[in-house]
Amino acid sequence: MYYKFSGITQKLTGSAPTAAYNPQGLRPGVPAEPPTMTFASPTKLVSEAGPAVEYMGANRVPELQKYFQTSDGVPVHLKRGVPDRLLYRTTMALTVGGALYCMVALYIAAQPTNK
Repeated sequence: MYYKFSGITQKLTGSAPTAAYNPQGLRPGVPAEPPTMTFASPTKLVSEAGPAVEYMGANRVPELQKYFQTSDGVPVHLKRGVPDRLLYRTTMALTVGGALYCMVALYIAAQPTNK
């Protein structure tokens, strides 16, 4: 006869062999039946899908490559004119301002407090 610990009576009770070999609700690692497939629908190949995929617009990469690769002495990050200069100068101003703010904060933090 097989025994297992009963959680209700707090004593050993008679049980089936499978319940005795799997203590307190633990089950074997291998599931009894395979789980159902989540994506069991048939798939289509790209060639079977129908009409070709349409993109949002024309490919502008070749013309932009020609534009940015011209050797006119202007750096690449400033090739597009006023908007690029504005972005560049704003970024530099924020970088320098942030560095100065960090230095001031470190200076203030390094000063002893007078109590």
